Amino acid sequence: MASSEQALPAFVRLAAHTLRWRLLTELAAGDLRVRELTTLVGAPQNLVSYHLRLLRDGGLVTSTRSSRDRRDSYYRLNLDRCAQALAGAGAALHPALRGVPEPPAPPRWPRLSVLFACTGNSARSPIAEALLRHHTAGRVTVTSAGSRPAARVHPHAVRVLREQYGIDIADRRPRHLDTLRGRRFDYVVTLCDKVREACPEFGDHARRIHWSTPDPAAAGRSEQDIHAALCRAAADIDTRVRYLLPVLAQTPEAHS
Repeated sequence: MASSEQALPAFVRLAAHTLRWRLLTELAAGDLRVRELTTLVGAPQNLVSYHLRLLRDGGLVTSTRSSRDRRDSYYRLNLDRCAQALAGAGAALHPALRGVPEPPAPPRWPRLSVLFACTGNSARSPIAEALLRHHTAGRVTVTSAGSRPAARVHPHAVRVLREQYGIDIADRRPRHLDTLRGRRFDYVVTLCDKVREACPEFGDHARRIHWSTPDPAAAGRSEQDIHAALCRAAADIDTRVRYLLPVLAQTPEAHS
């Protein structure tokens, strides 16, 4: 007969540990490095690394090398896998608990402003800007900028958004973060490890979130490779944006 420990659903077995739950909740707010997690949870680095490995083995957490320092890594919560594992745990308890319901659309969006930033403001951040504006029907103020803006938005980013999401950003031009100094944002989301270190402050109340997203334009030499990488990046950013929506919907308006 299986022991009670072996019979536990995977999500329960992994998430029920106090330190692992702390790591999951910290990563729910954005991507973080081991040393940052160590400080946040108040545990030794070797212990944090051990439990992160268990979460990675269970598929709840993934990691990517930092584009700023290849010796470092960012850890990320796999929200899709968490949702599936949570649904599986519910089904193990009772068939009626099999599904995880989609959050209802808010009756109204709070008046919020969101900034997305990456280095060139040519692919990752304009994709995120366009997708958030699309998902909120323009009811959330969204912009994007870069620390070293490119001359134009990447043509494959324009193509991917048009073909896969029905969004046209052909007329958009990259802008520098410095042009936004003095503006206040409720959320500042960095999609590039390099720009995370260079992004200025935009108001004391701004919530900072980091999505460690490799530069899709650097994925290969051929146009086909770059297009495929931008398709993957757009899908990944779209997932992150959709999980951000309930967070935005529950955010109190900080200013009129």
